[in-house]
Amino acid sequence: MSYYRVLGLDREPFSTSPDPAFFYQSQRHRAVLANLVVEFRLKRGLSPVLGDIGTGKTTLGRKLIQMLKERPGFLFHMVLDPTYPSEDLFFSALIRTLGIGVSSTSPTLVDYRDVLERYLFQKGIQEHQTVVLIIDEAHKLNPLSLEALRILLNYETNEVKLLQLVLLGQMELLQVLVGMPNLMDRISLKCTLDPLDLAETREMIQFRLREAGYRSRLALFTDEAIETIYTYSEGYPRRTAMLCHRALRALVMGRGRVIDEALVEDLVEQEANAGWFQPKRLQKSSSSV
Repeated sequence: MSYYRVLGLDREPFSTSPDPAFFYQSQRHRAVLANLVVEFRLKRGLSPVLGDIGTGKTTLGRKLIQMLKERPGFLFHMVLDPTYPSEDLFFSALIRTLGIGVSSTSPTLVDYRDVLERYLFQKGIQEHQTVVLIIDEAHKLNPLSLEALRILLNYETNEVKLLQLVLLGQMELLQVLVGMPNLMDRISLKCTLDPLDLAETREMIQFRLREAGYRSRLALFTDEAIETIYTYSEGYPRRTAMLCHRALRALVMGRGRVIDEALVEDLVEQEANAGWFQPKRLQKSSSSV
Protein backbone atom coordinates (compact mmCIF):
# COMPACT_ATOMS: atom_id res chain seq x y z
CA MET A 1 0.00 0.00 0.00
CA SER A 2 1.26 3.48 -0.84
CA TYR A 3 2.30 5.63 2.11
CA TYR A 4 -0.36 8.24 1.45
CA ARG A 5 -3.20 5.72 1.82
CA VAL A 6 -1.85 4.70 5.23
CA LEU A 7 -2.29 8.32 6.29
CA GLY A 8 -5.85 8.58 5.00
CA LEU A 9 -4.95 10.29 1.73
CA ASP A 10 -6.38 9.56 -1.70
CA ARG A 11 -3.34 10.76 -3.64
CA GLU A 12 0.28 11.61 -3.07
CA PRO A 13 0.19 15.23 -1.83
CA PHE A 14 3.78 16.28 -2.31
CA SER A 15 4.81 15.07 -5.72
CA THR A 16 7.16 17.46 -7.51
CA SER A 17 5.47 16.78 -10.86
CA PRO A 18 3.79 19.90 -12.34
CA ASP A 19 0.21 18.82 -11.59
CA PRO A 20 -2.04 21.91 -11.79
CA ALA A 21 -4.45 20.31 -9.29
CA PHE A 22 -1.77 20.76 -6.60
CA PHE A 23 -0.71 24.24 -7.68
CA TYR A 24 -0.91 26.45 -4.63
CA GLN A 25 -1.69 30.00 -5.70
CA SER A 26 -0.03 32.58 -3.53
CA GLN A 27 -1.08 36.18 -3.95
CA ARG A 28 1.80 36.64 -6.39
CA HIS A 29 0.89 33.54 -8.41
CA ARG A 30 -2.73 34.69 -8.67
CA ALA A 31 -1.59 38.11 -9.84
CA VAL A 32 0.65 36.61 -12.53
CA LEU A 33 -2.15 34.38 -13.81
CA ALA A 34 -4.63 37.26 -13.89
CA ASN A 35 -2.19 39.55 -15.71
CA LEU A 36 -1.41 36.89 -18.30
CA VAL A 37 -5.12 36.38 -19.02
CA VAL A 38 -5.48 40.15 -19.56
CA GLU A 39 -2.49 40.10 -21.93
CA PHE A 40 -4.05 37.27 -23.92
CA ARG A 41 -7.38 39.04 -24.23
CA LEU A 42 -5.68 42.23 -25.37
CA LYS A 43 -3.34 40.20 -27.61
CA ARG A 44 -0.26 42.14 -26.57
CA GLY A 45 2.35 39.53 -27.56
CA LEU A 46 5.40 38.76 -25.40
CA SER A 47 5.21 37.97 -21.67
CA PRO A 48 8.28 36.55 -19.88
CA VAL A 49 7.69 34.92 -16.47
CA LEU A 50 10.93 34.68 -14.50
CA GLY A 51 11.82 32.78 -11.37
CA ASP A 52 14.50 30.72 -9.69
CA ILE A 53 14.50 26.93 -9.86
CA GLY A 54 11.55 25.50 -7.96
CA THR A 55 9.35 28.60 -7.79
CA GLY A 56 6.54 26.95 -9.77
CA LYS A 57 6.96 28.27 -13.32
CA THR A 58 6.16 25.00 -15.10
CA THR A 59 3.13 24.28 -12.93
CA LEU A 60 1.91 27.84 -13.45
CA GLY A 61 2.03 27.24 -17.20
CA ARG A 62 0.00 24.04 -16.81
CA LYS A 63 -2.47 25.82 -14.55
CA LEU A 64 -2.89 28.58 -17.11
CA ILE A 65 -3.75 26.06 -19.80
CA GLN A 66 -6.17 24.29 -17.46
CA MET A 67 -7.90 27.57 -16.65
CA LEU A 68 -8.49 28.61 -20.24
CA LYS A 69 -8.57 25.47 -22.36
CA GLU A 70 -12.32 25.07 -21.92
CA ARG A 71 -13.02 28.65 -22.94
CA PRO A 72 -13.81 29.20 -26.61
CA GLY A 73 -11.35 31.11 -28.73
CA PHE A 74 -8.06 29.92 -27.21
CA LEU A 75 -5.49 27.57 -28.74
CA PHE A 76 -2.72 26.56 -26.33
CA HIS A 77 0.57 24.93 -27.20
CA MET A 78 3.49 24.23 -24.87
CA VAL A 79 7.17 23.58 -25.62
CA LEU A 80 8.88 21.79 -22.75
CA ASP A 81 12.46 21.79 -24.06
CA PRO A 82 13.40 24.56 -26.52
CA THR A 83 17.03 23.53 -27.07
CA TYR A 84 17.56 23.31 -30.82
CA PRO A 85 20.95 24.00 -32.43
CA SER A 86 19.67 25.82 -35.50
CA GLU A 87 16.89 28.17 -36.55
CA ASP A 88 15.42 25.77 -39.09
CA LEU A 89 15.23 22.94 -36.54
CA PHE A 90 13.52 25.29 -34.10
CA PHE A 91 10.99 26.39 -36.73
CA SER A 92 10.42 22.75 -37.69
CA ALA A 93 9.76 21.83 -34.05
CA LEU A 94 7.34 24.74 -33.65
CA ILE A 95 5.42 23.66 -36.72
CA ARG A 96 5.08 20.14 -35.32
CA THR A 97 3.98 21.55 -31.96
CA LEU A 98 1.31 23.67 -33.64
CA GLY A 99 0.18 20.71 -35.73
CA ILE A 100 0.78 22.44 -39.07
CA GLY A 101 1.38 20.48 -42.26
CA VAL A 102 4.24 21.44 -44.60
CA SER A 103 3.82 20.58 -48.27
CA SER A 104 7.49 20.83 -49.24
CA THR A 105 9.65 17.74 -48.72
CA SER A 106 12.75 19.91 -48.17
CA PRO A 107 11.44 23.12 -46.65
CA THR A 108 13.67 26.15 -46.30
CA LEU A 109 13.60 28.84 -43.61
CA VAL A 110 11.44 30.94 -45.94
CA ASP A 111 8.99 28.04 -46.28
CA TYR A 112 8.77 27.64 -42.52
CA ARG A 113 8.13 31.35 -42.01
CA ASP A 114 5.47 31.43 -44.72
CA VAL A 115 3.69 28.42 -43.24
CA LEU A 116 3.72 29.93 -39.75
CA GLU A 117 2.54 33.31 -41.00
CA ARG A 118 -0.37 31.75 -42.90
CA TYR A 119 -1.31 29.67 -39.86
CA LEU A 120 -1.32 32.66 -37.49
CA PHE A 121 -3.34 34.81 -39.89
CA GLN A 122 -5.83 32.00 -40.49
CA LYS A 123 -6.34 31.31 -36.80
CA GLY A 124 -6.19 34.90 -35.62
CA ILE A 125 -8.01 36.77 -38.41
CA GLN A 126 -10.24 34.27 -40.18
CA GLU A 127 -11.17 32.03 -37.23
CA HIS A 128 -10.87 34.69 -34.46
CA GLN A 129 -8.75 32.38 -32.31
CA THR A 130 -6.07 33.45 -29.82
CA VAL A 131 -2.95 31.35 -30.34
CA VAL A 132 -0.91 31.03 -27.14
CA LEU A 133 2.57 29.49 -27.19
CA ILE A 134 4.14 28.72 -23.79
CA ILE A 135 7.85 27.89 -23.79
CA ASP A 136 9.20 26.29 -20.64
CA GLU A 137 12.90 26.38 -19.76
CA ALA A 138 13.11 29.49 -21.93
CA HIS A 139 16.53 30.42 -20.51
CA LYS A 140 17.85 27.59 -22.71
CA LEU A 141 16.81 29.37 -25.90
CA ASN A 142 19.79 30.30 -28.04
CA PRO A 143 20.01 33.62 -29.94
CA LEU A 144 18.89 32.01 -33.21
CA SER A 145 15.73 30.62 -31.60
CA LEU A 146 15.01 33.95 -29.92
CA GLU A 147 15.40 35.67 -33.27
CA ALA A 148 12.91 33.18 -34.75
CA LEU A 149 10.42 34.11 -32.03
CA ARG A 150 11.00 37.80 -32.71
CA ILE A 151 10.03 37.17 -36.33
CA LEU A 152 6.81 35.46 -35.23
CA LEU A 153 5.97 38.42 -32.99
CA ASN A 154 6.15 40.64 -36.08
CA TYR A 155 3.02 38.97 -37.44
CA GLU A 156 0.27 41.34 -36.39
CA THR A 157 -2.67 43.45 -37.46
CA ASN A 158 -2.89 47.19 -36.88
CA GLU A 159 -4.24 46.48 -33.40
CA VAL A 160 -3.03 43.12 -32.06
CA LYS A 161 -0.29 40.50 -32.15
CA LEU A 162 -1.28 37.21 -33.75
CA LEU A 163 0.88 35.13 -31.39
CA GLN A 164 0.74 35.35 -27.61
CA LEU A 165 4.11 34.16 -26.35
CA VAL A 166 4.87 33.25 -22.74
CA LEU A 167 8.52 32.55 -21.85
CA LEU A 168 8.93 30.64 -18.58
CA GLY A 169 12.56 30.89 -17.57
CA GLN A 170 15.11 31.28 -14.84
CA MET A 171 16.32 34.73 -13.87
CA GLU A 172 19.24 34.69 -16.32
CA LEU A 173 16.72 34.88 -19.17
CA LEU A 174 16.27 38.57 -18.38
CA GLN A 175 19.92 39.33 -19.15
CA VAL A 176 19.61 37.48 -22.45
CA LEU A 177 16.57 39.57 -23.37
CA VAL A 178 18.31 42.78 -22.30
CA GLY A 179 21.08 41.88 -24.74
CA MET A 180 18.55 41.71 -27.57
CA PRO A 181 16.96 45.20 -27.68
CA ASN A 182 14.83 44.35 -30.72
CA LEU A 183 13.16 41.61 -28.66
CA MET A 184 13.26 43.40 -25.32
CA ASP A 185 11.16 46.27 -26.61
CA ARG A 186 8.43 43.80 -27.61
CA ILE A 187 7.82 42.76 -24.00
CA SER A 188 4.33 43.76 -22.92
CA LEU A 189 4.36 42.14 -19.47
CA LYS A 190 7.26 40.90 -17.33
CA CYS A 191 6.49 38.90 -14.18
CA THR A 192 8.70 37.42 -11.47
CA LEU A 193 7.82 34.50 -9.20
CA ASP A 194 9.37 34.79 -5.75
CA PRO A 195 9.65 32.15 -3.00
CA LEU A 196 6.76 31.89 -0.55
CA ASP A 197 6.80 33.48 2.88
CA LEU A 198 6.16 31.45 6.05
CA ALA A 199 2.39 31.95 6.04
CA GLU A 200 2.18 30.94 2.37
CA THR A 201 4.38 27.90 2.98
CA ARG A 202 1.98 26.78 5.74
CA GLU A 203 -1.00 27.37 3.45
CA MET A 204 0.68 25.45 0.63
CA ILE A 205 1.26 22.40 2.84
CA GLN A 206 -2.32 22.47 4.13
CA PHE A 207 -3.72 23.04 0.63
CA ARG A 208 -1.87 20.07 -0.80
CA LEU A 209 -3.01 17.80 2.01
CA ARG A 210 -6.64 18.85 1.45
CA GLU A 211 -6.36 18.31 -2.30
CA ALA A 212 -4.96 14.84 -1.63
CA GLY A 213 -8.04 13.98 0.46
CA TYR A 214 -6.85 14.48 4.04
CA ARG A 215 -9.89 15.06 6.26
CA SER A 216 -8.69 14.22 9.77
CA ARG A 217 -8.72 16.87 12.50
CA LEU A 218 -5.28 15.65 13.56
CA ALA A 219 -2.59 17.89 12.15
CA LEU A 220 0.16 15.89 10.41
CA PHE A 221 2.68 18.76 10.76
CA THR A 222 3.23 20.75 13.94
CA ASP A 223 3.66 24.51 13.61
CA GLU A 224 7.30 24.12 14.60
CA ALA A 225 7.82 21.51 11.88
CA ILE A 226 6.39 23.83 9.25
CA GLU A 227 8.60 26.66 10.46
CA THR A 228 11.63 24.37 10.20
CA ILE A 229 10.62 23.23 6.72
CA TYR A 230 10.31 26.87 5.71
CA THR A 231 13.75 27.66 7.15
CA TYR A 232 15.44 24.98 5.10
CA SER A 233 13.33 25.25 1.94
CA GLU A 234 13.57 29.06 2.02
CA GLY A 235 10.02 29.18 0.71
CA TYR A 236 10.73 27.43 -2.59
CA PRO A 237 7.67 25.27 -3.38
CA ARG A 238 9.66 22.40 -4.90
CA ARG A 239 12.03 22.15 -1.93
CA THR A 240 9.07 22.37 0.44
CA ALA A 241 7.28 19.52 -1.36
CA MET A 242 10.41 17.36 -1.29
CA LEU A 243 10.90 17.82 2.45
CA CYS A 244 7.22 17.20 3.18
CA HIS A 245 7.27 14.00 1.10
CA ARG A 246 10.26 12.67 3.01
CA ALA A 247 8.67 13.62 6.31
CA LEU A 248 5.43 11.77 5.52
CA ARG A 249 7.37 8.73 4.41
CA ALA A 250 9.33 8.74 7.68
CA LEU A 251 6.06 9.04 9.62
CA VAL A 252 4.65 5.95 7.93
CA MET A 253 7.83 4.04 8.73
CA GLY A 254 7.09 4.44 12.41
CA ARG A 255 8.97 7.57 13.33
CA GLY A 256 6.33 9.08 15.57
CA ARG A 257 2.66 9.97 15.24
CA VAL A 258 3.12 13.50 13.96
CA ILE A 259 5.79 15.37 12.02
CA ASP A 260 7.59 17.62 14.47
CA GLU A 261 10.64 19.87 14.39
CA ALA A 262 13.04 17.13 15.50
CA LEU A 263 11.97 14.83 12.67
CA VAL A 264 12.45 17.53 10.03
CA GLU A 265 15.85 18.50 11.45
CA ASP A 266 16.93 14.86 11.38
CA LEU A 267 15.77 14.41 7.77
CA VAL A 268 17.60 17.52 6.63
CA GLU A 269 20.79 16.37 8.33
CA GLN A 270 20.52 12.94 6.68
CA GLU A 271 19.98 14.46 3.26
CA ALA A 272 22.88 16.86 3.74
CA ASN A 273 25.23 14.10 4.86
CA ALA A 274 24.25 12.02 1.84
CA GLY A 275 24.99 14.96 -0.45
CA TRP A 276 21.45 15.16 -1.77
CA PHE A 277 20.45 18.36 -0.08
CA GLN A 278 22.54 21.30 1.06
CA PRO A 279 20.32 24.10 2.33
CA LYS A 280 21.89 27.53 2.78
CA ARG A 281 21.30 27.38 6.53
CA LEU A 282 23.69 24.41 6.77
CA GLN A 283 26.12 26.06 4.35
CA LYS A 284 26.28 29.15 6.54
CA SER A 285 26.74 27.07 9.67
CA SER A 286 29.58 25.03 8.19
CA SER A 287 31.38 28.09 6.79
CA SER A 288 31.35 29.82 10.17
CA VAL A 289 33.02 26.92 12.00
